[in-house]
Amino acid sequence: MVVEQSTKIQCLKLVINGIVQGVGFRPFIYRIAKENNLKGYVLNNSHGVEIIVEGEREHIDAFLYEIQHNAPPLAHITHIHFVEGKSASGGKESPPKNGFTDFTILDSKENGETATLIAPDIAVCDDCLKELFDPYDRRYLYPFINCTNCGPRYTIIDDIPYDRIHTSMKHFIMCPECQREYDDPLDRRFHAQPNACPKCGPKVELLDNSGNKVGGENHGYAHYSAPIVRAIEFLKMGKIVAVKGLGGFHLACDAENDEAVQTLRKRKQREEKPLAVMAKDIRTIKTFAFIEPEEERLLSLIQRPVALLREKMHNTLSENVAPHNNYFGVLLPYTPIHYILLNNTFKALVMTSGNISEEPIATGNREALERLSTIADYFLLHDRDIYIRNDDSVYRVFEKKPYPIRRSRGFVPVPVFLSKEIPPVFGCGAELKNTICLTRGNKAFLSQHIGDMENYETLKSFDLTYNRLKNILEIEPEIVAYDLHPDYLSTAYALELTGKKLVGVQHHHAHIVSCMAENPAVSDEEVIGISLDGTGYGLDGRIWGGEVLIATLRSFERAAHFEYVPMPGGEKVIKEPWRMGLSYLYHAFGENLFDANVNFLHDIETNKKDIILKLIDTKLNAPLTSSCGRLFDGVAALIGLRETVRYEGQAAVELENTIPVGWKFFDNPGERYTFSLYQQKETKIIRLTELIKNIVHDIERKEKKEVISCKFHNTLIEIFKEICIQLRAERKINTVVLSGGCFQNMYLLSHLKSLLEKYNFTVYSHAQVPTNDGGIALGQAVAAGLT
Repeated sequence: MVVEQSTKIQCLKLVINGIVQGVGFRPFIYRIAKENNLKGYVLNNSHGVEIIVEGEREHIDAFLYEIQHNAPPLAHITHIHFVEGKSASGGKESPPKNGFTDFTILDSKENGETATLIAPDIAVCDDCLKELFDPYDRRYLYPFINCTNCGPRYTIIDDIPYDRIHTSMKHFIMCPECQREYDDPLDRRFHAQPNACPKCGPKVELLDNSGNKVGGENHGYAHYSAPIVRAIEFLKMGKIVAVKGLGGFHLACDAENDEAVQTLRKRKQREEKPLAVMAKDIRTIKTFAFIEPEEERLLSLIQRPVALLREKMHNTLSENVAPHNNYFGVLLPYTPIHYILLNNTFKALVMTSGNISEEPIATGNREALERLSTIADYFLLHDRDIYIRNDDSVYRVFEKKPYPIRRSRGFVPVPVFLSKEIPPVFGCGAELKNTICLTRGNKAFLSQHIGDMENYETLKSFDLTYNRLKNILEIEPEIVAYDLHPDYLSTAYALELTGKKLVGVQHHHAHIVSCMAENPAVSDEEVIGISLDGTGYGLDGRIWGGEVLIATLRSFERAAHFEYVPMPGGEKVIKEPWRMGLSYLYHAFGENLFDANVNFLHDIETNKKDIILKLIDTKLNAPLTSSCGRLFDGVAALIGLRETVRYEGQAAVELENTIPVGWKFFDNPGERYTFSLYQQKETKIIRLTELIKNIVHDIERKEKKEVISCKFHNTLIEIFKEICIQLRAERKINTVVLSGGCFQNMYLLSHLKSLLEKYNFTVYSHAQVPTNDGGIALGQAVAAGLT
């Protein structure tokens, strides 16, 4: 927060920027003004909150102290600008003349370019929860209870300022009781835009998958919650219920019911990817997952992200929740509907995104019935519209702090603050895990998760997100940044925009810049950037992914990479890692590859092996890659772990999971494989032949999979440490930046970072945006904005 220094005054005008609308800021200002006997007003405008106070100097000083030190918990002040005077002298920037008889809250006004920030959606607060389960409260079991300190924000907003008329609550006229709360500056619901009650607010209903309304007994509950009670009964019967939430639909079922979970998987076409589960409280979660104190804090954040936790053995959840995986996503309830569903009912509910795999989540009632009727048996709907689609955020803990895997609900649209101002830029993001980014001054607004840009539905969601976000933020981009891959839908979208400066940004440079941008301490430095992922279009037209760059925010040079290996069948290798296993064997052993005594070779049909080798020899549909992700896939296939995958990155995840918890990076050379580098002009090439031969040798002598996996990981760590040491000597660079999807691998990330720090490197990793392609748009926008 930046505060311009004041002098002794009797009259002061303030404009406060940041997240200061919809978070109880005006009632807070009203209260502290009254407590300090100050006169004047407070109002919302396009810049944030405007305040004029008059009074004795020491009272104004006390007022300012409260703003700086005791603002509402959901507020985030970025700047306070003020004009001062002993009484008004009438200039353009001067406070008005004295004469206020009281302190009042005025209606919002619009005045020029938008500078205010929009609050994200947040979990229901403790005060509202107490009322929700209080039989004597007028909102007892009301599924849309909220106040100034909690509830929907971003997903219901259509325009700014954040007033009810600009939200999906504009259709609900407050009853006299709610209006009195809304108008009372000392009430917790003063100007709470979603304020409502059973008399005047949104309502839930339960439909079957044909769209017919389902009745139910009252069971002693308030009638407006009866559809939820009926939904609970169906969930107990093993049915699948589509539940409308804050940013879209969830598909829910009893997480302890094997048949229900397997049915959900089959219908959703999600064969093995772990499903997220929601439990009532931390005590319940501890019955089926290990939780460190930092993970408990992560789960309990007001943003309520999904936290990746390690599963306990022999728990009562269905084995179908997270097959072949030690970790799965867990979250606490964050809406009143969730709390009612889980109140003394289930140990946990599967709460997975309401979509068919690879499509965006459904948000509208009619849309959900059309798209999800083949998955869900019943639909728990409500009539408060969702204006902005917003999936659950996914985080884990790294170095005792939240580490983003997917940054979405609860965290968007809070900006990333940049070290310098750049022109308005639209970063189109990547093909997978797409997000977009819009910049304004020194703020970068990374969107919610959009998804994989591989179908028309996701492209429509991409277009809707771009247009709605730029309208709400009032940003008209001058520059459009896009990925260099000519076949990406996001690239095609960018190239069709007219009247903009178009800037292509290389994929792995964007990864490194995204990490640099969220770490302002390195913003002007030349760094060693290690970018490891599955795919990215290179400057030479090949598929990169195992890259060491010398980078600045504006430019880069390729300092080192894995040697190229063919991808037989092109993108088919992503779902069939056995193809990469065979390619690496052929690369290492040539025509003698069948002399290797590896079970993997015997598991592949002879005609398939012949086809793959022919593709490699003829260079037909066998593009070359330096990808670290494909190397993980190949090793997983070689050791017999995973020949085909059911979701992106599965082979790499399971390869990491083979390493027992607690195993460390060893200094003993026997715990890693030997490797070598060679120079090709100005670039260091990491030779793979030796690595693959050593792995095959271990396979032939029946070494355990977990040992081979650990040695493989340790070898990668040692390789990149050695490259960094050489580059430091050659280029006098001591700062290393780590980015790319492979750094979702906690063993690789934690041990590489700690080893580099042991050798006195300054190392930066992600903390605000995902290391995977979900952070690419930020890097694109910043690199293009500074070009």
